[in-house]
Amino acid sequence: MEIRRAGVADLPAVTALVREAYAPYVPRIGREPAPMTADYAALLEAAEVWVATDGDRGVIGVLVLHTQTDSLFLENVAVAPAAQGRGVGRALIEHAERRAHSRAGRPPRGLPGRPGFPGRPPSG
Repeated sequence: MEIRRAGVADLPAVTALVREAYAPYVPRIGREPAPMTADYAALLEAAEVWVATDGDRGVIGVLVLHTQTDSLFLENVAVAPAAQGRGVGRALIEHAERRAHSRAGRPPRGLPGRPGFPGRPPSG
């Protein structure tokens, strides 16, 4: 698996993957979740859109990050249903952590609910 910055050529795959990944939630909440209606062409300019690819399978995951003054906001993580359960989402979130910490110039500390996050005891 490779994680790389998305480009214009990835837009059809990104849009299709997000729609497929979030489709099961439409009946539950009665509408399309925000990631399904997002303008990914605009996000390519305004945010960091990353894709996970897997050889011939193409795009199997999407990550959307927004740079803020002193942080990085994770807007969306989506994984193709056929690739779920294979660590794609985890790899994308770990990529987001590395991006955030490289911007801040300090080592990763983890996300809430994950071992190593401040205020949460390490697992073990």
